[in-house]
Amino acid sequence: MKVRIWQLSIGPHRTTAVSHPPNWNARLNADDTADAARLQAIAEMQPPFSRLMGSKIIEVSRDRVVAEVLVREELTNRNGGLHGGAVMAIADNLGGTATFLNMPGGAGTTTIESKTNFFAAVPFGDTVRAECTPLHRGRTTMVWQTRIIRGDGKLAAIVTQTQLITRNQLDTPRPGR
Repeated sequence: MKVRIWQLSIGPHRTTAVSHPPNWNARLNADDTADAARLQAIAEMQPPFSRLMGSKIIEVSRDRVVAEVLVREELTNRNGGLHGGAVMAIADNLGGTATFLNMPGGAGTTTIESKTNFFAAVPFGDTVRAECTPLHRGRTTMVWQTRIIRGDGKLAAIVTQTQLITRNQLDTPRPGR
C-alpha cells in the first residue's frame, strides 16, 4: 500500500508531515493523534506575546478558535481587573490564528482594524474564555468576532477585527528588493 505524505506549513520555514490530507473543518479530538499533532503545531507557533499573556488554545478549527487566559497580576489594570489592552491583545492573537488557518499557503496576515465593546469587568484570578468566529472570510480580508467570557459565563467584551491577507511573509525576500 502506498501512503502519500502531506506537508503542512506551520509557520515561516517550518512544515510538519502527516499521512492523510488535512481536514481543516474537523473539530479537534484529543484521541485522534493527527488532530492532536495539529493542535500542538498551532500552539507551538503562537507568537511570544501570546505566551507572555498566558494564552492557551484549547479548541481549533477553520470556523472557531478558543483560548483561555488566567487573569494574573501582570494583566490587571489599576482597579484590579483584566486590562482592556489585554482583552484586545487576546482577541487580536486569536483573529490572527484563525486567519492563518483559513488563508492560502505562503500568505501572511496583519490586523488593519479592531473595535472592542466592554460589558463587564473580569476580576483578578478569574479565567477568561475567548471564542473567535468568522464574520467574513474573503480573498483579501477576513473579519473575526471574539467573545470574551468570564468564568461565571457573563459576557465581558466583544472584539471585532479585520485581518488583511498579505502575499508575502515579512521575512520573505520580495522580487526587486
